[in-house]
Amino acid sequence: MLTIGVIGAGTMGSGIAEVAAAVGQVILLDVDAERAKAGLAGIEKRLNRQVERGYLEAEQRDERLSRITVSADLKTLKDADIVVEAVSENLELKQDLFRSLAEICSSQCILGTNTSALSVTAIAAVTGEPQRVLGIHFFNPVNRMQLVELVRTPFTSQECLEQCSEFVQSLGKTPVLVEESPGFIVNRLLLPMINEAVFLLAEGTATAEDIDTAMRLGANHPMGPLALADLIGLDICLAIMETLHAELGEDKYRPAPLLRKMVRAGRLGRKTGVGFYNYD
Repeated sequence: MLTIGVIGAGTMGSGIAEVAAAVGQVILLDVDAERAKAGLAGIEKRLNRQVERGYLEAEQRDERLSRITVSADLKTLKDADIVVEAVSENLELKQDLFRSLAEICSSQCILGTNTSALSVTAIAAVTGEPQRVLGIHFFNPVNRMQLVELVRTPFTSQECLEQCSEFVQSLGKTPVLVEESPGFIVNRLLLPMINEAVFLLAEGTATAEDIDTAMRLGANHPMGPLALADLIGLDICLAIMETLHAELGEDKYRPAPLLRKMVRAGRLGRKTGVGFYNYD
């Protein structure tokens, strides 16, 4: 059975740990031990909900929970087969983390980053063994979204890619291969649309509700772009747009000023209770 390390016990990290527990032993790690415990509590709550709704048997829930341990010590990952990092979207933070992982984990361990848009090549380059590093980009909510982008750098070995593809498929998800490019596939297409919706709102073209209704009923989207931004987190949306703008250098990727203003005000969407909509 695989041993899977997941670093970062927030929304994405705990979601990845939850689905990974279906196929292996999971170590959910966070620098804050209490945050790691809170991540595990969130997993238990979601699994209980799945049992209540008949999507999961109680025995399956108990087995998956028994496979997850929490930690605040990177050294507990020394015997991991695969590690997926899901910490904040900060390149220096991720590079420092991967330097440490390269020293702690075995040379056979695959090192994956769940970054939404940062350069996987820049992360891999600091490790000394970049051939075992790639992007493994899950989507929120992890237990429901079927896609995983596997992001290949110029260093990534074919063996690493194949092993990761098998891992992703074992989770019941569909991998797509992406040659590294800012935003990969989904966010390169999706975030500029969300950003343009923010411009429309700021210009007074329509209300948030009408913008979202137009895209749901006119483009058959399951969720409007502003509601989706609230789900993703406005801070994450801004970080991705800033990366696209910096990396591609085109004004069409300039973040909407209203998006910056809302992030500065702490109105980040669902996770703070208010964004383009209120979530009381």
